[in-house]
Amino acid sequence: MCGVLYIHSAPAALCPHVEWAVAGIVGRRVDLSWAAQPAAPGMLRAETCWQGRSGIAAAIASALRGWQLLRFEVTEEPTPGCDGIRYSYTPSLGVFTANVGANGDLLVPENRLRAAMAAAGEGRTTLERELDGLLGRAWDDELEPFRHAGDGAPIRWLHAG
Repeated sequence: MCGVLYIHSAPAALCPHVEWAVAGIVGRRVDLSWAAQPAAPGMLRAETCWQGRSGIAAAIASALRGWQLLRFEVTEEPTPGCDGIRYSYTPSLGVFTANVGANGDLLVPENRLRAAMAAAGEGRTTLERELDGLLGRAWDDELEPFRHAGDGAPIRWLHAG
């Protein structure tokens, strides 16, 4: 199992705490390569790939969520018979979770689609608004400027013990 942790923005004082939290999950020391985040002056960014047991992405997201000055995404790649997963976090929106297929598309469960259609059909919302929620549009909109700042950045690998 493998995935990627993207710290899109963090204040310098929080960076060692992020490393300690991730180290506690992967079972070994973590030294991320921090760089300036052009999308948020004064903030830093880092990214790293990880390898280890299934569920590491969920554990990392749980450990980092709620840190009000942090923006991050963590993914777990799909494996045969198992969808991947992506967690996105922003201070203003909280955590968004989505299953991810082998081709990288988000997978929306049938029952969630049916519930969205029912809510729209009853006039409680619009189908567009429901689908935007199911696809995490608000998180994508907020994180997109931070994602572009990392284009071409070097990636370091973490191996869970």
